[in-house]
Amino acid sequence: MSEEQASRSLNFIEQIIEGDLSSKKHETIVTRFPPEPNGYLHIGHAKSICLNFGLAKQYKGKVNLRFDDTNPDKESTEYVESIKKDIEWLGFEWQKECYTSDYFQQLYNWGIVLIKKGLAYVDHSSAEQIAQMKGTPTKAGTNSPYRERSVDENLALFEQMKNGAFENGTCVLRAKIDMSSPNMHLRDPLMYRIKHSTHHRTGDDWCIYPIYDWAHGQSDSIENITHSLCSLEFEIHRPLYNWFIENLEIYPSRQIEFARLNLDYTVMSKRKLLRLVEENLVDGWDDPRLPTISGMRRRGYPAAAIRTFCAKAGIAKRENIIELSLLESCVRQELNKTALRAMAVLDPVKLIITNYPEGQTEQLTAQNNPEDEQAGSREIPFSKELYIERADFLEDAPKKFFRLSVGRNVRLKHAYIINCTGFKKDEEGNLLEVYATYYKDSKSGQDVSGIKPKGTLHWVSTQHAQTAQVRQYDRLFMNQSPDQTETDFIENINPDSLSIIDKAYIEPSLQKSKKGAVYQFMRIGYYARDAKSDQLVFNRTVTLKDGWAKKNK
Repeated sequence: MSEEQASRSLNFIEQIIEGDLSSKKHETIVTRFPPEPNGYLHIGHAKSICLNFGLAKQYKGKVNLRFDDTNPDKESTEYVESIKKDIEWLGFEWQKECYTSDYFQQLYNWGIVLIKKGLAYVDHSSAEQIAQMKGTPTKAGTNSPYRERSVDENLALFEQMKNGAFENGTCVLRAKIDMSSPNMHLRDPLMYRIKHSTHHRTGDDWCIYPIYDWAHGQSDSIENITHSLCSLEFEIHRPLYNWFIENLEIYPSRQIEFARLNLDYTVMSKRKLLRLVEENLVDGWDDPRLPTISGMRRRGYPAAAIRTFCAKAGIAKRENIIELSLLESCVRQELNKTALRAMAVLDPVKLIITNYPEGQTEQLTAQNNPEDEQAGSREIPFSKELYIERADFLEDAPKKFFRLSVGRNVRLKHAYIINCTGFKKDEEGNLLEVYATYYKDSKSGQDVSGIKPKGTLHWVSTQHAQTAQVRQYDRLFMNQSPDQTETDFIENINPDSLSIIDKAYIEPSLQKSKKGAVYQFMRIGYYARDAKSDQLVFNRTVTLKDGWAKKNK
């Protein structure tokens, strides 16, 4: 047991694994992450990724990446590549890259094995008829009229299904178990359905495709998966998982269920995320407001912060909802250590330092990150005319307003202490300019003025400022549980989830910023240079403090 494990109690999955290793049931553990390539991964998948890959690393085991590609109508190579990119970005490597489609022939052969054992049959009933035969949780099902077909007839029909003799929906292959079982999943479940669709890997080689419950456990067995970790919704499927393995007499993988990750103020259903994308309610799968890993990456979330969040969310046996604020807190903690600092003014008003020499420019030295000495420093130009935030000046300021007002002193970050001497407004009362004088002996790092201002402002030189578009992102939904209300979840979209500032002013060093780089805009928040735009566009990653809870009290 490592020091980290010793410092905390083991979760229930770790307890199972340690028991299996100590009893010599397994010499090495093998886990797998089995996404269906029918969409982009989201933060819920990140929890499963961190769990499966993390356990393999923790116990010096192995982990496979297996694509559950059994539904050709909804899957594509685009999704496969995006999934691999996301896992690698999160910092993990898989032992083998596998596909359920690699096992289509073996699964078909095992279907024949069950038919020969009298444990599977071809059913020509319609989907509606099969649903009626299933009964209800309180009422036993009824046997299909095709349930007692002979082995030879079932073998012939199953081969015809594979060879394309039947149209979609004509028939299915079902396991023969128990139509009166209290577990609905054991009431002669489907194993194969007919789909005359082109598969992204196998093309038109197959027109029958295995149902998840049939492919899942057998794929685990083929890969000698020791611990098959699934979300809690599959707990009721476990008896069927075990039934298939036992009756095929193959490697006995063990399915273990854990509570999936649910976040407030978001939706995690791929179907609902796809709807947001297809209806152009968001800017694609990587929209920074979505809980997709690609969206979080584009927003500037560090991979390390997501891993930390998944660890803090923990592994449980019961469903719960995790607050989005916990994820944002992990992001802030990580970015405070790693993000370079810069100054940007989003709502500018001109500040004129009346006693500063006309035409003079100074190059001031500033640390790139005070939390990291290795981050180095940069030079920032300072001149007579600056941009400051409009909100940093008040004509009639209260006593505890520690920013600019006539007669008050503030420090300009990395520069001088100034004293506000006046302001100018237009005829409609809009603030046009603010005036101040500076104390020549108050330069940062060389201050001998003895003045102790209570406030510090950020700024940019008007002469040297670059312009950028800034996208202010917030929670996509207003409701804490948007998909659990009586209304369509779309109606809960936050109309203020995105606001765009077309002309913000930024310090000139940001002109050389790289796509995807994240900065702390001082006193404002963390911002990432947009990875898709060739222009200077910055996406708000997270605010400096959690203002959502206060705003929505």
